[in-house]
Amino acid sequence: MTTEIKVPVLPESVADATIATWHVQVGDKVSRDQVLVDIETDKVVLEVPATSDGVITEISQAEGATVLGEQVIAILSEGKASESKSEEAPATVSAPKASDSAVKVIDIVVPVLPESVADATVAAWHVAEGDTVTVDQNLVDIETDKVVLEVVAQENGIIGKIIHVEGDTVLGSQKLGELNAGATASSAPVTSAEEAISSDELASPSVRRLMTEKGLTASNVTGTGKGGRISKEDVEAAALAVKNTPKAAPAKAAAPASTAPASAALGERTQKRVPMTRLRKTIATRLLEAKNSTAMLTTFNEVNMKPIMDLRTQYKDVFEKTHDTRLGFMSFYVKAVTEALKRYPAINASIDGDDIVYHNFFDISIAVSTPRGLVTPVLRDADQLSMAGIENGIRALAIKGRDGKLTMDEMQGGNFTITNGGVFGSLISTPILNLPQAAILGMHKIQDRPMAVDGKVEILPMMYLALSYDHRLVDGKESVGFLVTIKELLEDPTRLLLNI
Repeated sequence: MTTEIKVPVLPESVADATIATWHVQVGDKVSRDQVLVDIETDKVVLEVPATSDGVITEISQAEGATVLGEQVIAILSEGKASESKSEEAPATVSAPKASDSAVKVIDIVVPVLPESVADATVAAWHVAEGDTVTVDQNLVDIETDKVVLEVVAQENGIIGKIIHVEGDTVLGSQKLGELNAGATASSAPVTSAEEAISSDELASPSVRRLMTEKGLTASNVTGTGKGGRISKEDVEAAALAVKNTPKAAPAKAAAPASTAPASAALGERTQKRVPMTRLRKTIATRLLEAKNSTAMLTTFNEVNMKPIMDLRTQYKDVFEKTHDTRLGFMSFYVKAVTEALKRYPAINASIDGDDIVYHNFFDISIAVSTPRGLVTPVLRDADQLSMAGIENGIRALAIKGRDGKLTMDEMQGGNFTITNGGVFGSLISTPILNLPQAAILGMHKIQDRPMAVDGKVEILPMMYLALSYDHRLVDGKESVGFLVTIKELLEDPTRLLLNI
């Protein structure tokens, strides 16, 4: 029986592909799941594995040939490979026994991506080929331009082949690898599999890139993973060991001073080049779009924070006991903003083509700094939340942002953004619009300053407010009035309760 080896189905945006590398020749005996050929598109490299044991009888498309999706490129005559071939390339741990009916192969696939997300990137594999995993264990992180998605194991088993490594661009529902469900470590000769690992397989592409940056090779690093695989932690440990090794003095003694390179006098001058993450690329694109496509202006004011600080001091302990959450400044900011938005509906609007869309709800985006970059998750229906509800909502979004657990729904929408650079010590700034929103409010560091009060100088805790707005939609009178309203509400928080 013969089987046609075909080019995988190509994404809609990819017209054709190229035969990059054949790993077999006509007459070669192959085993199931062995990679036969690499197919290169303008975005990713696809691996085509053998669907069964057999012998390659025909290769119709050579390396460099342009091919289309599902085009036949070779013929495989099915049949069990000889024992001699098996001895030359022993099966890995990931290959289950053919006689083991309890083992089934489950595809590890990219989750379905939202309509607004075209593709994603394999951010990090948490397992390697041959690793034993349990159900619901996180296998791989998939990074989009907004969130990080986790792909978990559907059943207990052993990781088979990993098709797409860290850094690869993938599409929704695309196959990333295989999980041999029901397999155990005894399903295959572990020792032989580990001995068969090549030097390139000892480290993933991201780890090899890190070794290059550190000036290390695989022979300089001791792998602590299964089969001697090298992790990023192993590379960092080896780099630290090399750095702490005193070898500068012997080298200097051995070489004459006249032959020493001139650059040695400059000391250690290194640089590091790393690719932008998808989130950082998206942030850069959106910031440039906001600057280039809007008539953005910023107006400033300052607010006396003493009334709120006194209120917090008086009630913070009772508030925490009652609501099991701390009373912070952000709840006051959000309350003041939602009240001001009700009075100035143009700021709670957005431009859609030639239309102005006025929103009758109050979803507030809160700028949150995460290890991956700045994100703006949305606090829904902020006008209907209590002070405790606002504090709990912001805290939950901040924790999810830090841990990379924000969902796409939590990132989309939002009518107005609040960003608090004061937590990092910023005294004043001009925040950039979060499109398609019409305005963004920047809060800053609270700092004691001398102020004139009733003809006398007093030291008061003052904070600058900065409102950036799209002048195409918001006039100067509205922007100043909006900012003054927030100032008045914060300086007299009783107004928030009395709605005056």
